[in-house]
Amino acid sequence: MIGHMTADEETEGTDEAREESAGERRERWFAAWSAARLRLADAPASGTLAGRLARLLEEGAEVHDLDVRPDLYGDGIVAELEERTADLLGTEAAAFFPTGTMAQQVALRCWADRTGSTTVALHPLSHPERHERHALTQLTGLRPVHPTTEPRMPSAEEVWTLPEPFGALLLELPLRDAGFVLPTWDELVETVGAAREREAVVHLDGARLWECTPHFGRTLPEIVGLADSVYVSYYKSLGGLSGAALAGSSSLMEEARAWRHRYGGQVFQQWPAALSALVGLERELPRLPEYVAHAKVVAAALRRGLADAGVPWFRIHPEEPHTHQFQVWLPYDPEELTEAAVRQAEEDGTVLFRVWEAQGPPGLAVTEVTVAAPGLLWSPEDVHEALSAFLARLPRG
Repeated sequence: MIGHMTADEETEGTDEAREESAGERRERWFAAWSAARLRLADAPASGTLAGRLARLLEEGAEVHDLDVRPDLYGDGIVAELEERTADLLGTEAAAFFPTGTMAQQVALRCWADRTGSTTVALHPLSHPERHERHALTQLTGLRPVHPTTEPRMPSAEEVWTLPEPFGALLLELPLRDAGFVLPTWDELVETVGAAREREAVVHLDGARLWECTPHFGRTLPEIVGLADSVYVSYYKSLGGLSGAALAGSSSLMEEARAWRHRYGGQVFQQWPAALSALVGLERELPRLPEYVAHAKVVAAALRRGLADAGVPWFRIHPEEPHTHQFQVWLPYDPEELTEAAVRQAEEDGTVLFRVWEAQGPPGLAVTEVTVAAPGLLWSPEDVHEALSAFLARLPRG
């Protein structure tokens, strides 16, 4: 009959409407965050294409000669970025990758070939286990084992007593999904030592390694020197457009470049990402210790404000942030919390929180707080005022 829809067509139409609604909601969030005057950190992918291009042109001219030709398949500015990265990390060489997912898959595949073991020990909350669609097993044929399920890095004892052999130990520093948590320096050294005693290599998932130096009280080369390889991101903390690097010995990087080509990562031109990464290394990297220090101030102000407001239960995790990022937990519906955060941005021009998600027992929600350059202007009083305005937008009861 004309005008009659089948059950499949009705479902398809409903799904399309739901997708459109989600897309519109996302656009609303980004518009509110981008227009806000006060924020703790810039929103990801904020601004317009024209604005981002103008910014890259202005900032890029300060760190690199823009009158040279673009890169071709990884030479030129990309090769210069690799050299700069290796120098900063204290490794023999580094290889640029379009994504961190590809970089780590290649690293662990190379180590499997070299050690003769397809077993990788890593935390179940680590990025390859949570956010890569099981690429470890589906693409690389590796088998993950978990030294611990506790929301922290595995201890030396847990690594030493793991009841089966493994060829590589992956340590995510910081462990993002556990709250951007880090071990102490002594704990890290002992855990790496336990892996060595098990005749395993150590790979660092250092997507956010750049901001770990204040917590450890060690330089990047000292931290990286504990491991056999490391992956770092150029956009998560440095503000680059995209891209990552794998760093280690020269022979490992030669092998990694071969696998990068096979995986489709030998991109024709990558100069925008490389240029923005150089800007991040020049402008953001030296400021990360400031961000880490001020994150402790912001976290303390949030804790006092939530207590003063009489919120029935809350958690700032870690209580004193290990990096410039931490979690906030509240006993509210995540959609209500997100809506309150967006309305605050739209109505007051203030971004204290962004998206909240349901995690843990029913009735709890969590969000991640990042403190960067804009957040350095916030005093504890500013945090308390913004928090009060946010809580006032939540449904009573």
